[in-house]
Amino acid sequence: MYIGKASQLSRRAFLNRTSQLAMIGTAGAYALDLAGINEAAAFSTQGDYKALVCVFLYGGNDHANTLIPYDSVNHASYSRIRRDVAIPRSALANSVLHLPDGQLLTDGQTMALAPTMPRLKARFDQNELAVLLNVGPLETPLTKAQYLNANTRAFPRPRKLFSHNDQQATWQSSGSTGNNSGWGGRLGDLAQSANSNAMFTAINASGNALFLAGNQTLPFSVTTQGVVQVNALKSNSLFRSTELSGALRDVILNHHQHVLEQDYAATMSRSLTYAPFVDDALKNSSVPAPVPSNSLSEQLSIVAKLIRARNQLGVKRQVFFVSIGGFDHHSNLVDAHGDLLGKVDAALDHFYETTKAMGLGDKVTTFTASDFGRSLTPNGNGSDHGWGGHHFILGGAVKGGRFYGKAPKISVEADDQVGRGRLLPSTSVDEYSTTLARWFGVSDSELASIAPNIGRFAFRDLGFMHTDREP
Repeated sequence: MYIGKASQLSRRAFLNRTSQLAMIGTAGAYALDLAGINEAAAFSTQGDYKALVCVFLYGGNDHANTLIPYDSVNHASYSRIRRDVAIPRSALANSVLHLPDGQLLTDGQTMALAPTMPRLKARFDQNELAVLLNVGPLETPLTKAQYLNANTRAFPRPRKLFSHNDQQATWQSSGSTGNNSGWGGRLGDLAQSANSNAMFTAINASGNALFLAGNQTLPFSVTTQGVVQVNALKSNSLFRSTELSGALRDVILNHHQHVLEQDYAATMSRSLTYAPFVDDALKNSSVPAPVPSNSLSEQLSIVAKLIRARNQLGVKRQVFFVSIGGFDHHSNLVDAHGDLLGKVDAALDHFYETTKAMGLGDKVTTFTASDFGRSLTPNGNGSDHGWGGHHFILGGAVKGGRFYGKAPKISVEADDQVGRGRLLPSTSVDEYSTTLARWFGVSDSELASIAPNIGRFAFRDLGFMHTDREP
């Protein structure tokens, strides 16, 4: 849906809203009619709902065994390089992702999904799933020769490549290591002006993560059981002492000087303040049970409940974060990785079917991210840390059934790699994030606030979302 000029994201409107929220105070915000703050702000006149759901695969997903070359020539090259961790071609016959008319991939490749992902294969066939090839964090477009050049000022690249914590932060911030805000949180900064209750704009169902930390946005935390609560305060008794419980409440609710203490106190304070309100909304929000023994599906189930309760929560734009860990496969890659991908497949498909049943299949877009891809060359019976990787975008607004970006060569020496088959990204996280942001409703003039490096790249819109605005 096209978002007209009157309702595009306005920095002035956003700043007006946040200053008014500051004057009002957050303690009683949900009981107030904040919709009466009437800027001509983003999304406020359209009446529709949209949500983005980031599914983070912690540990570095092995992209080469997630999306496997199927044509005989490239599969032979893949098997020769991967040896014992290669998936046999005979196991891929039912997983082939057929190219749409007119689309050609590098070296004539055809690709198949991992055999444990039949549901997402079906979504691709139904044009509801898109594949983004070789995406990763970049500060500027970079060739292999530039990467090998010692002059990192002239040819910058993300710091501390191949490091889990650093690359998780770089992916989630869409910026340099050390950024204190994530691009999901910065989306929340802009989208708050669309919501009556701004504190429910960004919701984390997976513990702390940089992704949802904005410059103004503080993520609201939930668990698979509902709102995060402090049991000792809920019962007004800590070690059977009401005095200790009161002291803990003072520590949480009172002002603190240290920034980390402030953030923790603010998060816990909001949990205490809004828990009854959110719990009441969730009680009236029924969704299908999650996939059994699937922690990712349990997280997505609480996300679905919150989406169903959107009117009671007073929101029209939301960003969610969920995750699943265990992808650091230095050993036992084939079996352990296949099992994890099966859980992702079941959880994402079940969640998408739930949103469709709510009539929101085209209003909720789910996408994957990870620390990094992995090396094509095996590391024993596993693989090592890499850089670029492949990711999925799922939803009714997705231009699915297609590949986006550039397929890497099946090689360990090509110019799109930096050693051992570690992919040099051909698409940046900035381009990924701004494509999603434009669908979400962010005006072109605001894209740089979401993705600080976007001006250096060719595409602000990679084309995988249905939108009335041309890239």
